[in-house]
Amino acid sequence: MKILIVEDDKRIAQPLAEDLQYQNHAVDIALDGEMGWHCTQATDYDLILLDVMLPKLDGIALCKKIRQSGSTAFVLMLTARDTTADKVLGLDAGADDYLIKPFELEELSARIRALSRRSREVSHPVLSHGKLQLDPGRCTVTYNQQPLDLTPKEYMILELFLKHPGQVLTRSAILDRLWNFDQVSGEQTVKTHLTNLRRKLKVAGASGKLIETVYGLGYRLNQRKK
Repeated sequence: MKILIVEDDKRIAQPLAEDLQYQNHAVDIALDGEMGWHCTQATDYDLILLDVMLPKLDGIALCKKIRQSGSTAFVLMLTARDTTADKVLGLDAGADDYLIKPFELEELSARIRALSRRSREVSHPVLSHGKLQLDPGRCTVTYNQQPLDLTPKEYMILELFLKHPGQVLTRSAILDRLWNFDQVSGEQTVKTHLTNLRRKLKVAGASGKLIETVYGLGYRLNQRKK
């Protein structure tokens, strides 16, 4: 999933981002409400973790703006306020769920999985291409029913290609989609991860051209399913 954390306390935001990245999510951080709003206009997020008490634009107001913009991203509100009135206020603003601070990372992960399941009821979770299968719910990849051991970035690159079959993706497009704003990465990084991903697919028995190079343009998933 592509996740945005809108949290002004770096001591909370950074460890949270690192934990979610370890779980194969791509994560951006915004330290105030206005920055969070600009991020949502620049990127299509699957989930927004939104603190209520934010500088420049509070979480309730930001949530309303996000919904008014037509975004269908899940919004999980994070707050120290635990009264029923506060929860109702957040939910009425358009939030999908509400989590009280302090919280355990295990509980947050469970809430995210629950929201993900809600989405998968509509969108058929398993992505397939011939003998290749990627299950977003379990974050697993198999080829010919044999599991592949991929790094988080390799997993996300493969998922991106499976979600856009036949579409040519440039290195810069992959970089913009899967790397965080604050990560210093170049297009050579994308090439390196693609090389490693192709090697692992080939070792598993897939064609070396499963992800093919479209010279001068980028890469795409080969439409010949093997």
